[in-house]
Amino acid sequence: MTARQDQLDGVAEAWDVEYAAGGYRDEPPLPFVADVFSAIREHDLLGAEGLYVGCGNGRNYLPLVRAGLDLVGLDVSAAALARLAERAPDRRERLIHGELSALPAGAAYALVIGIQVFQHGDRATAYDHFRAAQARLAPGGPFCLCANAVGTELEYNQDVVERDGDGGFTVRYLAGPKRGLLIHFFAESELDALFAGYDLVLKPRLSQSWRVPPERGQWSQWDSIYRKPA
Repeated sequence: MTARQDQLDGVAEAWDVEYAAGGYRDEPPLPFVADVFSAIREHDLLGAEGLYVGCGNGRNYLPLVRAGLDLVGLDVSAAALARLAERAPDRRERLIHGELSALPAGAAYALVIGIQVFQHGDRATAYDHFRAAQARLAPGGPFCLCANAVGTELEYNQDVVERDGDGGFTVRYLAGPKRGLLIHFFAESELDALFAGYDLVLKPRLSQSWRVPPERGQWSQWDSIYRKPA
């Protein structure tokens, strides 16, 4: 087994544990969901087939579907998809278990959404994940993302395994729900480089969520939307 496959298996296992325990079941959608819907409506894509990478148990996926989006839901966590199918049995046939390679060969989508999903792995792995998702986006479509940002106050013990000149860094968690996993935190310039040539619909916006005690500090994320050249 390769190190990358071992990492993927660890991500799936960590999220299976999280969702089996009821994680995110009762949490409201992120405010970014409203920005996504506005962008979809602005580009006249209501009803078009889109792809939601890392749909989880539906916290953000279901509000978008109920607002009129037709989204294929993709997730590496079987537990997450099982919970989502229970909540929305009519979407069961639109859910796919696995990573991007599990999608039909050559399939492209009018829009791509990825919220809190592209940070898994080291810098190179995270970049590869982005590029694989970009390849699934049809020309002219929006790419809506929310990703870990530098400035996050790290809650659990960790080793910093990469620190780049642009400010981005990767940690390996030594404790907590992501213990043993590599997680990347992006500098804004990294997103600029990854989406070079795309039109900017929503400039990367830093959003911060304060953790609920006894957890400490805040978690910073970039909310941004890009449009693939037509």
